[in-house]
Amino acid sequence: MYGRVFAVAVVGIQGRLITVEAHVGRGLPALTLAGLPGVAIQDARERVRPAVESSGLTWPLRRVVVNLSPAGIRKEGPGFDLPIALGVLAASAQVPATLLGSYAFAGELSLKGELVATAGILPVAMAAAAGRLKGVVVPEGNAAEAALVEGLDVVAAPSLAAVAGFLRRSWSPSAERPPPRPEPQPSRDVDLAEVRGQGMARRALEIAAAGGHNLLMVGPPGAGKTMLARRLPTILPAMTRQEALEVTRLHSVAGLLSGGLVAVRPFRSPHHSISAPGLLGGGSGFLRPGEASLAHHGVLFLDELNEFRRDALEGLRQPLEDGRVIVARASGAVEFPARFALVAASNPCPCGFEGDPQRMCRCLPNRVLAYRQRLSGPLLDRIDLHLAM
Repeated sequence: MYGRVFAVAVVGIQGRLITVEAHVGRGLPALTLAGLPGVAIQDARERVRPAVESSGLTWPLRRVVVNLSPAGIRKEGPGFDLPIALGVLAASAQVPATLLGSYAFAGELSLKGELVATAGILPVAMAAAAGRLKGVVVPEGNAAEAALVEGLDVVAAPSLAAVAGFLRRSWSPSAERPPPRPEPQPSRDVDLAEVRGQGMARRALEIAAAGGHNLLMVGPPGAGKTMLARRLPTILPAMTRQEALEVTRLHSVAGLLSGGLVAVRPFRSPHHSISAPGLLGGGSGFLRPGEASLAHHGVLFLDELNEFRRDALEGLRQPLEDGRVIVARASGAVEFPARFALVAASNPCPCGFEGDPQRMCRCLPNRVLAYRQRLSGPLLDRIDLHLAM
């Protein structure tokens, strides 16, 4: 007996349509997964059967083989729980196949059979629309995210039992859907208009905003570097819908999306102890975007620039030049967009008081030289504006 369901594998920020095939045949009861499943999908073998049985359905006491096609793409993430369960139910003739070919399915299952919100649903919905499917079936917590894709039927289900009822046409989503929310308007708690004085710094920010230039501010503690950097996004133009969708998709893949469309240009300010994968993207198994990509179409602020790790800073050369980050692994390379405005702040010396008229610098010349040499020439060449405060 055979069943087929559509799912989506998220590679970088792109969704790839995956066919989940299930076969129930002779043999000792077992569940075998094929087609380059990742660790989270391998764990689904322990989650899917309890979820099916807790939903009042029957797990076939035969040999079950599930194939994720095409086999050349590595599949990661827990969002395959629902399509695997539905493939087995279709192969055992517990749900009809009428609607299975028209929808993509995504969602993590709890042991009770409830659908749990999953990261990366927006790329899933986009891939379903690109594949000319009618709609997607997702957990209720991801409904607003999936609804950002126009022309797609979004079925928000609370549990596996509800999805089975939907396929049997005995359950349907609530007819009383909330009215569509208006596009969120950009708003911030700070504004450059609040700054008094700092004429040269304000001018540098205006030039950076107008031309998309990178900016390095060098000055003692208390000069206002952080305060000014936080106000740069307030003078940037509002994002277009296409830009907002790109930013929202990145936040969706990173698991940081709490609602609908991200309408405010992002401002990311990582700590100087961040690792290179944290800044540029990476991780084991499922590759996630780093802070540079999360600042896409926004501002990446690096305070205490000289204190960042050398490999992390040198890794910024490519995104500053090309507007993208390529994370290479043995299984392949993944590209994340990273077109941001870099604003960096640095002290002039280790103690920070060189050139300060009120406080004396006690750093030895060789220490000051070593401190400044932490920033390489190629990196500084990619920063257009240098401002001494």
